[in-house]
Amino acid sequence: MEKWDPKVVVVGVDGSERSVRAAQVAAGIAKGHGSQLQVVTVVRPPEGWWGVVGSPPPADALASSMAEAQRTVLDETLAQLDTEGLDVVSSEEIGDPATALSEVCTSVGADLLVVGRRGAGMVERIILGSVADRLAHDAPCPLLIVP
Repeated sequence: MEKWDPKVVVVGVDGSERSVRAAQVAAGIAKGHGSQLQVVTVVRPPEGWWGVVGSPPPADALASSMAEAQRTVLDETLAQLDTEGLDVVSSEEIGDPATALSEVCTSVGADLLVVGRRGAGMVERIILGSVADRLAHDAPCPLLIVP
């Protein structure tokens, strides 16, 4: 039997405690195998996001706000990881989280995708289904769902 030797481990983070735990597990796996760790956050653009005065915000304002939120999620998550000796790449994506994570995995040739079991609020899970559940069906590589 051939030994599993992952070269690229991708972890999806959203700032929730479960996603931080998933990132810690992914970092441990990456460290144990000398893999690259790709930490990815995905923001779903809000539908019908309107400014206070009732008119849509300029595209650059929305992009700036979302980029700042994503950078905060990444910075806070990375601060809680032991990344010493790891090749860590972080990226910020916009779109549907399950689709975007699958696309990142395909583009970087991921050997493993790690996500937390839940991160989004109850309403989003009821309406959209959980990201982890969708990835269990659609991930282009092995998937580890961390409780």
